[in-house]
Amino acid sequence: MVTKIDYKKELKHLYNPPKKEPVILDVPAMNFLMIDGKGDPNTAQEYKDAITTLYPLAYTIKFAVKEKAEVNFTVMPLEGLWWVPDMELFSVEDKNAWFWTAMMMQPEQVTRELFDVSLQQVREKKNPPSIDKIRWENYAEGLSVQLMNIGPYADEGPNIARMHAWAFEQGYELRGKHHEIYLSDPNRTAPERLKTVIRQPIQKAA
Repeated sequence: MVTKIDYKKELKHLYNPPKKEPVILDVPAMNFLMIDGKGDPNTAQEYKDAITTLYPLAYTIKFAVKEKAEVNFTVMPLEGLWWVPDMELFSVEDKNAWFWTAMMMQPEQVTRELFDVSLQQVREKKNPPSIDKIRWENYAEGLSVQLMNIGPYADEGPNIARMHAWAFEQGYELRGKHHEIYLSDPNRTAPERLKTVIRQPIQKAA
């Protein structure tokens, strides 16, 4: 009997925050497939290559878990960390200056050994462009503030600013990298209906 699991629902507090008011939560350490790069995600070939590498590997891992552990989990959404060396200069208007990590969360049934085997399978069958850049990493974000953004990616700026301002009012300061979780398929969803979790690690202000 194969068990079906949708971790977006199991981890609702991480993947379905409210859209009206930001919330503060403690994000646990989780395992991810990760690829690093730089440049505007709308135009950089490096970013497109990362996406076309992550998905084949994620699905290969999913089917391996279904076969070995009899667990059929829904492939997790694409996520992204975004930053510049001086985060005070981070601007949604200058995306060419952005560094990024494209990534996908892997459930607890996925082991490092399974990752290694699946990676080799994808390399041999499809050899996507960024296969040698992908890595397996345990990422711990910790205390963070997050909010659901509804609408085009280019219009996230006001909600990001509102979330930051709210965190400041609660006595926190920003740390780490801006984090986004893309819950909608932009090829199948109208821009005004896109759902994106926006998250920022925080710490108590000094």
